[in-house]
Amino acid sequence: MKVSVDQQIEIIKRGAVEIISEEELRMKLERAQKEERPLRVKLGLDPTAPDIHLGSAVVLRKLRQFQDLGHEAIIVIGDFTAMIGDPSGRSKTRPQLSEEEVRKNARTYEEQYCKILDPEKTKVVFNSQWLGKMNFADVIRLAAKTTVARVLERDDFQNRFENELPIGLHEILYPLCQAYDSVVLEADVEMGGTDQKFNNLMGRDLQRAFGQEPQVVLLMPLLVGLDGREKMSKSLGNYVGIEEPPFEMYGKIMSIPDELMIDYFVLTTDVPMQEIRRIEEGLKEGTIHPKEAKKRLAREIVTMYHSADAARKAEEEFERVFAQKRMPSEMPELRIFSSELKEGRIWSVKLLVLAGIAKSNREARNLILQGAMRLDGKRISSPDDVPIRNGSILKVGRRFARIKIE
Repeated sequence: MKVSVDQQIEIIKRGAVEIISEEELRMKLERAQKEERPLRVKLGLDPTAPDIHLGSAVVLRKLRQFQDLGHEAIIVIGDFTAMIGDPSGRSKTRPQLSEEEVRKNARTYEEQYCKILDPEKTKVVFNSQWLGKMNFADVIRLAAKTTVARVLERDDFQNRFENELPIGLHEILYPLCQAYDSVVLEADVEMGGTDQKFNNLMGRDLQRAFGQEPQVVLLMPLLVGLDGREKMSKSLGNYVGIEEPPFEMYGKIMSIPDELMIDYFVLTTDVPMQEIRRIEEGLKEGTIHPKEAKKRLAREIVTMYHSADAARKAEEEFERVFAQKRMPSEMPELRIFSSELKEGRIWSVKLLVLAGIAKSNREARNLILQGAMRLDGKRISSPDDVPIRNGSILKVGRRFARIKIE
């Protein structure tokens, strides 16, 4: 069944912070419908982090909505631009990734975004296909399409300039490279988080300079993480990975602050807006208990990335462990070699990394300092050596493990 332009706009606007501009989007949708052709909707992903979480899934879910409306989704894997490092939101220069790191992360992204997008309707391109072929003369001609003043308009560059912090020349070229992707692909729409606004608008500028109709820019909010303060981020440990086990995913959602629930319903689920408004009113009037609303949210998210059966089991286990204060019916075994111990003790940071709960010492430290770690029921709040024994129970957030020393 053909979806009207008004209906498409209503779906597309859900959760969006800004559309530049809605009038242009309507015009493009009307023309696409008349010409019976899909819009080319572009989303750039720099493969700088190998795991997708609910925050990074926000724009991917919006892209899936475009797919469901019959439009073409184009994922641009920024294998070339990742070696520069996006300066968006940065107070210092990003470390540049090696080609090997970029390839590894890109493969992981491809495996994970198929959990959200329809792989049969997704076009995947790597911007090294065109940027890697440019010679120095090509770069100069491209750079001539904008000005230094225009590039320095972006807030992060302004802040660094005013605070006498270095700005690499390669960083100035980054938004130009991303914008050129839009020219090559002749994008009708480019999506991104609010931190990508400057880069996306540069795409509009460059398309005009090349005689193309400028793309519509659709900006999605940055999802606030489990701490209720900072945007969801792996490095801050306040994230929910889309590949996390059902019980852990369910438990993390149950830990979000009550005031974030409606945003999570809007941005991370497919619950109809009419129903979300009813939940919001019920919470305000006190006819819906926050815990019940949160359980509904957790079930929706676990069902999306696992199954309805997995969501049901995760909820039952959550009630068993956290409402009835009982141990999980099952927990993984964590094998620790005795050679890792010194007088029966092990560095708490190392223990979390060995358990696979943290992927780096930094992430482990953050979890410990946040008070997320317990060992045999005792909270560990500083990254010191801790005593362990055969059968010790490690608990971090909603995750449990039984230690076996070999």
